[in-house]
Parts: sequence; C-alpha cells; structure tokens
Amino acid sequence: MADNNYMDRVNELEKKLRVNESFDINARKLTLFGKDAKLYFIDGCVKSDILERVVEFLLNRDYFKDGIENNPADFLSSNIPHIEAKEIGDIDTLVENVLKGEAVLLLDGLQNGISINVRAFPSRNVDEPENERVIRGSRDGFVESILMNTAIIRRRIRNPALTFTRLTVGNNTKTDVAVVYVDGKADKQYVDSIVEKIKNINVYGLCMGHESLAECLIKTKWYNPFPKIRYTERPDAATAMLLEGSVIILCDNSPEAMILPTSIFDFMQETGDYYHPPLVGSYMRLLRIFIFGLTIILTPLWYLLITNPEWLPSWLEFIKVKYTGGLPVITQLLLLELAIDGLKLASLNTPNALNNSLSVIGGLILGEYAVQSGWFIPEVILYMAFVSLANFAQPSNELGYAFKFMRVMLLILTALFNLWGFVAGIVLSFILVASNKTANGKRSYLYPLFPFNAKALKRLIFRVKL
Repeated sequence: MADNNYMDRVNELEKKLRVNESFDINARKLTLFGKDAKLYFIDGCVKSDILERVVEFLLNRDYFKDGIENNPADFLSSNIPHIEAKEIGDIDTLVENVLKGEAVLLLDGLQNGISINVRAFPSRNVDEPENERVIRGSRDGFVESILMNTAIIRRRIRNPALTFTRLTVGNNTKTDVAVVYVDGKADKQYVDSIVEKIKNINVYGLCMGHESLAECLIKTKWYNPFPKIRYTERPDAATAMLLEGSVIILCDNSPEAMILPTSIFDFMQETGDYYHPPLVGSYMRLLRIFIFGLTIILTPLWYLLITNPEWLPSWLEFIKVKYTGGLPVITQLLLLELAIDGLKLASLNTPNALNNSLSVIGGLILGEYAVQSGWFIPEVILYMAFVSLANFAQPSNELGYAFKFMRVMLLILTALFNLWGFVAGIVLSFILVASNKTANGKRSYLYPLFPFNAKALKRLIFRVKL
C-alpha cells in the first residue's frame, strides 16, 4: 500500500505535466522492490533502448534497504546503473527535467525523485554548412542539439581549461544556453558579465533561438544596421576564435554559434583563408576587403560620374551613358535594389527542384526584356548584377544588408546633393560604423584600428602563419 506522501507527489507531478491531456507524456506504472513506482518520460525525446535497460535492471532487483528513504543518495548509487542520474526533491525541477527529455522515477518510500538523463532529441547529421563551404577543410557543422555542438568543440580542444557554463533562458521554452570560453585566454570579467546578463533575462521564450537571445543581450539602435555579433556554423572557426580569447554562446535548437566580442574587421576573415598557404590566403582576404568597399561605393560613384561627365578623364569615357532609358538612372538603380531583394525572397520559397532553373531563366528573361522595353539601360543592370553577386563574398547576411542600406543612402544623398551628398554619405557611413558598440560595450567596433594595435590589425588584414 503506497503511503500518502508518495501519492501526493505522483498527483502533483501528473497535474503539472498534464499527463491525461498530452498523449506523448508517458507515465509508466512499475513495481520495484515490492513497492509502487512510476516512470515519467516524453515519447520521442528519450533513448528508449537505454531506458529499457535501466528498467530491466531495476525489475531484476529484489532488495530494498530499510530506511533508505532517509538516504536517497544510497539508493541512487546502489540501484541506478545509468551514469547520468541525480536525486531531485523539488517537483517543479522534476517537471522541467521531464520536459527537457529526461526520465523521472518516483518510488514509494523514497522522498526525492530520480532524474535519469536519457535525452535523445531528433537531430540532423553534422553536415557542412551551406553558407560557409570551403574547398579544403573539415566537412562537419553545428546542428540544433546543444549537446552535440559541445561535443564537437570538445573534440577539437582537449584542454580542461575549456569551460561550458550552462544556463536556462525563457519562462516557457526553458532553452539551454551554454557560454563557452577557454579559462586563462578569455577575459574573465567579460565572461562573468555575459553570464550575469543571461541569468537576468526575463523573457517569454527564445522562439527564434540565437536571434531571440541576441536581442535580449544587446540593446541595438534601429538606425544602425551593422551587426554586433558574428555567427558561424563551422566548429573549426568557433574553435579558432576560442583559442584567440573570444567567448562563444551556444543556444539549443540553433545551429549557429555566437562569437563575442565582434568588430567590423572580424568579418574580413573566412575559414577558407586558413586552409590555403599564407600567400593565397592573404590574396583572398585582400580581394574580399576590396569587394567590401566596391559593394558600397560602386553604383553611387558611377552615378556621380555620369551626372558630372566633365570630371571624367579620357580613359574613363566609356562609362558614359548615351541613352538613359524611360526612367531616370537613379530611379532605375533604386528599383533594381528592391527587385533583387524580391527575387531573393522568391528564390527562398521556390521548391528545390525548380530553384536553379527558375533563378537563371527568371534573371535572363527579366534582364533582357527590361532593357528591350526601355525601362532599364544595360549599364544599370551590369553594375547592379555585380553588386548583388559581390555580396556573396562574405557569408554574413546581416553585414550584406548593412552594406545595402549604406549604398542606398549614398545613392539618395548623391542624387540630392551631388558631390557634397556623396561625401556626406561616406562620412555618415563611417560615423555609423565608429559609433556602433560591441557586445561588451568596451571594445571599439573599429578595433584594432581604433585603438590602434598593429599586430592585431596585421593578423586581420593578412593571412599570417598559423
């Protein structure tokens, strides 16, 4: 006959879990050591084979030590064969553990519940990320499981100084978040400030994973589009940043690692640079920096020159426009900025089987007929095509849109105020970059240019020896 204390705990746990309303929450009734017991777990979120072995082991035991309710740790060490198991007295914590995928055992005569970590959430393979492919190098990538991501990093850094601090965020989602750093390399004061910020987050839930967490951590200004956090899905890139003293934040249900702190120059580095010799890697990086600049100023500078043809030297006269088309050139440029984003959205929603063919055919048809109809001139389409392709020289979607907004601002200011508008746009862009604060609020977004650090700047601009 079960005691009242046991039945009270069972009723309270089942009421909070809403066992009778949710078909996927299982409450398996058992008889262990001649006493009543109940095992709670979520179907599909546990390793069923391991859980079956634990239950089989318990069912084959016929010894229950008298007075064990006064020493639940003795029961745990003597009767639970699974490695990851712990006793928990708080009902709310038991409920949270069940919802996290663990199995919880309540046993008559035992005051505390036993939580057994047999979590196995559905997960995809650790394939190479689509956005950060390399010609040479490893082919694994982060996935949506935080445990797999920590294991991937631990495989690369076999040093006890590598630290994973686990936190829980979200009143409803109870999302696991890990702050990762190498003790002795990362700024401990900075690590403590990040951990404290995450602990103090009071939010309904992290529905969008890392983006929800980033918006809770960092107060951004709506008019400054430059990203404050660099993301990567590559474990080798995250590992390199950890060994350089950066802090990584992993968020469960998100395949991206957040790298803190981040400056504008960090986006110039790509993993592929380090899988080539220093000379080739330096060439690729310098080319990327050059393309960064072109994506911002190419179309505004071209528009400035064709509206002031007297400034053109003889060797640049070929960029002059003989026919402006049915619309003003500035209108054509701005319309194409919108059209390119519209095509991107259409491409995202196109089935994979049709994506490539429709993208190529759609681009050719639209470009050809737009010129023939007189809406656009070939020069505008040429320059905008280069700019849209050049954005893919770096994988950061946020930085690509930051460049786009700066380019549109430059175009509008140049159209309104000619040369002074172009200069004002360049100055305003620099101010937005310089005034952007990093996640710690201390390091400049222009570091190592300001404050100046020649050694760090050299390593960011050139691919030096590993």
